[in-house]
Amino acid sequence: MPTPPRKILHVDMDAFYASVEQRDDPSLRGLPVVVAWKGARSVVCAASYEARKFGVRSAMPAVRAERLCPQAVFVPPDFTRYKAVSRQVREIFARHTDLIEPLSLDEAYLDVTETRTGLPSATATAEAIRAAIREETQLTASAGVAPNKFLAKIASDFRKPDGLFVVRPRDVLDFLAPLPIGRLPGVGKVMEGKLTALGLATVGDLRAFAAEELEQRFGRWGRRLHELSLGIDDHPVTPDRPTLQVSAEDTFERDLTLDELEPHIRRLAEKAWAAHQREAQDGRIARTVVLKLKTADFHTLTRSLTPAQRPESERELADMACALRTRVERSADSRYRLVGVGLSGFVDVDNYAVQRDLFDGIRDEMAD
Repeated sequence: MPTPPRKILHVDMDAFYASVEQRDDPSLRGLPVVVAWKGARSVVCAASYEARKFGVRSAMPAVRAERLCPQAVFVPPDFTRYKAVSRQVREIFARHTDLIEPLSLDEAYLDVTETRTGLPSATATAEAIRAAIREETQLTASAGVAPNKFLAKIASDFRKPDGLFVVRPRDVLDFLAPLPIGRLPGVGKVMEGKLTALGLATVGDLRAFAAEELEQRFGRWGRRLHELSLGIDDHPVTPDRPTLQVSAEDTFERDLTLDELEPHIRRLAEKAWAAHQREAQDGRIARTVVLKLKTADFHTLTRSLTPAQRPESERELADMACALRTRVERSADSRYRLVGVGLSGFVDVDNYAVQRDLFDGIRDEMAD
């Protein structure tokens, strides 16, 4: 017997940070609110729907947001409050299922194929979750219901804000066909340009294109594109995903050269190491050091190193991150507006000990 389709929800809080600010300060309601520090170096964390009408979007430089919407009210972010609300929302999710995969503070996937509540359908579960969020947090959420994760995420955008959209298994192909090809996960501007050059504008166009030719042109990703055009996605909802990276970054008041970055790298290494030590308490340690830079013209560069001996102190992390500057192949007078230091490649501490003992044994054997 074929496996019955999963029932997946994607729940996304509406303009989350800005909505929390408007909820907590009634004088902001109905106004174009931009959550950001005001200034030349700041970026927008969130924008209310009133501000979005003027073209203001998350991750936009705050200066541009101010130009687009001079009447915007800028509010500095308060992540302590946002995290508290996020925990409330997660508690509501947990009443219905244990299979919760958070994507960020304001969105998550839920597998409600089987639920704790016994509600008759995934749609009913989504409606119950949205109603509880409204009642208990005085905020709104939008939801998508579908047989898999990527369809549910697309669906949750269809009736925003405060909406619900359902894609039933029998409707998947018709739902996808007219969508712009850029709506598929993983299709960024570069890939969209390549597909457009082939005459492919919609998901329906992609579906009609020969799968073999897609694979020949784009390798395994071409095969994956064809599967997505058919609505195929077998990735399960994965609760409690392990941390992939811890990091700290900072944007400067003025652009700096590589030589001027060392004190900032060392300061950020202290923060990243503190976050790493919290992970280490759960038996997971990182092996890879990451240096992130953003140039004055907004290009992002990353350099990483996985040494034979992982960093075992804040100082070692800072030293390795500073050394990664030598791998930046740009002129010495190039300037940077942001720097970040991170640790990735997390492994269980026991596995790392085994790998290190094995490596040391091979090295000693070679020395003999």
